Amino acid sequence: MAGAEPRRKGDRLGRDIELIERVHREEWARVVATHARSYRDLDVAEEAAAEAFARAVERWPADGVPANPGAWLVTVGRNAALDRLRRESTRAQRQAAGQRALDARSTPEADVAAAGPLVDDRLRLVFTCCHPALADDAQIALTLRLVGGLTTAEVARAFWVPEATMAQRLVRAKRKIAAARIPYRVPGDAELPDRLAGVLRVVYLVFREGYSPSGGSDLVRVDVCDEAVRLARLVHDLLPDESEAEALLALLLLHHSRRDARTDGDGAVVLLADQDRTRWDAAAIREGLARTARALRAGRGPYALQAGIAACHAGAPSAAEVNWPVIAQLYGELERLDPSPSVVVNRAVAVAEVEGPAAGLAVVDALLATPPGEGMARTSHQPHVARAEMLVRLGQAGPAAEAYRRAITLAPTDPERRFLVQRLAELP
Repeated sequence: MAGAEPRRKGDRLGRDIELIERVHREEWARVVATHARSYRDLDVAEEAAAEAFARAVERWPADGVPANPGAWLVTVGRNAALDRLRRESTRAQRQAAGQRALDARSTPEADVAAAGPLVDDRLRLVFTCCHPALADDAQIALTLRLVGGLTTAEVARAFWVPEATMAQRLVRAKRKIAAARIPYRVPGDAELPDRLAGVLRVVYLVFREGYSPSGGSDLVRVDVCDEAVRLARLVHDLLPDESEAEALLALLLLHHSRRDARTDGDGAVVLLADQDRTRWDAAAIREGLARTARALRAGRGPYALQAGIAACHAGAPSAAEVNWPVIAQLYGELERLDPSPSVVVNRAVAVAEVEGPAAGLAVVDALLATPPGEGMARTSHQPHVARAEMLVRLGQAGPAAEAYRRAITLAPTDPERRFLVQRLAELP
């Protein structure tokens, strides 16, 4: 058949592209991290990795995929990096760069960082990107670009800024790392807990932007959530003995398992209690529940407690069988660790389910009467939605309408605004 050969070529090309994309997801961070260790320059490392993958796109469809794609990419990237250094450096600069690389490999600090189980270059890269000397937005952007392998345009789209703005943010962050001489290493035992908390927070913030976007027409950004889950899995794989790393992975898996049921066919919001549980990702829930159980046995940190709350929802056969007393108890523990306004609002919702809407409303109103809550009332729709729902249950339609109107002005996404407008219209 005349069309058979073109179809076979097209099928092969499609498989090659899928394979390259899979290798990119699996190997990007490793390739960048290897070159970052060798050259102590994130720009050089990033460009070397990009050049290696560009060569792969050119060669692999014709030559075939090498037996060890990661090693091939590192070798090609190293050659590209050396070519760049030769072109752009004076002799004195090349000698200085070579001496710095030699010194970095032979210092006691580098030897300590490479000892024991924490030897993966990707872990050093993660801690470098999430260094506390960098601003939060810079940490998130660098982690997505250098560890996640997203393009600058993709990172910009994830956080609703122009690509040029994100490019400048990445440049400034890398310059600060170089100027401040932020070490490319895994923190020592004494500082690891605090530094790990910062890494986990960055991954959590990435997921939160995907799960509850700060703007736009989508209720959920599945691509951003997917990337956060992948980052959480990477951190846990590299630090398997850290219970909060496993707890964060469990939390993200359980939340993300509901992605297909959070909206209906028209893109409208579907409340958790009304979601079709058959559309939840059963495999993600099984993994998330098992990881949650292990994390809670190891400790009751903030991510373990949040995973426990998510597990109460995910493990219940129906909305009517959710164990709200346990959820309220877990939120109480979480509030003692993290008394943030958003945690208090969520605890109020749980209290309303256990003790009645009047009790929950009292918690929300007490929060909004204090300085942190007053700030949240001006920036977040969450407390106003919670108040409105509780006032509806108490039969106070007028105050509920006022709360809905306030929430509508603050809702960040189009689906949430449409949902709240509908709730307002349904009031008596």
